[in-house]
Amino acid sequence: MKNILLPTDFSDNSWNAIEYALSFYKDLACNFYLLHVNKINNDVIDNYGNFNSQEILVDTNIKSSKKQLKELQQKIALSLFKNKKHKIYTLTETNFFIESIRQNIKEKKVDVIVMGTKGANGFGTFITGSNTGDVITKVKCTTLVVPENAKFKKIEEIALPTDFSLSNDLHLLQPVIEILEKKNAALRILNISKKISALNEDQQKSKELLEDYFYNYKHSFHFLTNKKVEDAVQCFVNSRDIDMIAMVAKNLNYFEQILFHNKIEEISYHTDIPFLVLHE
Repeated sequence: MKNILLPTDFSDNSWNAIEYALSFYKDLACNFYLLHVNKINNDVIDNYGNFNSQEILVDTNIKSSKKQLKELQQKIALSLFKNKKHKIYTLTETNFFIESIRQNIKEKKVDVIVMGTKGANGFGTFITGSNTGDVITKVKCTTLVVPENAKFKKIEEIALPTDFSLSNDLHLLQPVIEILEKKNAALRILNISKKISALNEDQQKSKELLEDYFYNYKHSFHFLTNKKVEDAVQCFVNSRDIDMIAMVAKNLNYFEQILFHNKIEEISYHTDIPFLVLHE
């Protein structure tokens, strides 16, 4: 039984992420937790940093969010996504967003967070204000990011950009193994360098570790040279018709270049392709 956390702000983007999650996990028994977090304002915190419970109790946003969550739960039950293998639960809290996410991950033993995002320029200009940007950088839990234009389709090819700086902790890649097994998909391991050069000794060892780790699954290695990593990723996504991009969060070199930048022209993978962000 997988435990999936679905943070929602009741927007079209968050519903799109819910739709994707229900389709992506349609063959698995899952507990889905719909979570809405009411923001904490400074006026509900006293001078000692404690919550003013009386003001929180009278906050009509709590009642409203509970009502909306129930309506969302019913929408799923009455939609094409109704699935006997799925159980849908609702959670509403008044807390700091990241703190709420962390607490629920621990309490519900969450395996994966699924979140929607919006913006043609990726996470670059609004990382500090984006809930999704905050989650994938501050919460150590596998997160599936579903962009605004992403619609579920059969997962046939997954791209894994890497600079071969991975450590021996290949257990980080277990969620990718699960997808390869259950979706009968192929993994395309992509290395992008700014200039033509051979792999150094450590990189070669990492490559060999990856070869061994994915030995029993369809996979291949691809090498591109481009001064701009995001351009190379876009080219690869287009040429291979990639269905998902997996990223190791601790691999900061690639992670930040691919996810966080201000470039908007000709970069569509931020709005079309789901990202699987892997944490230790």
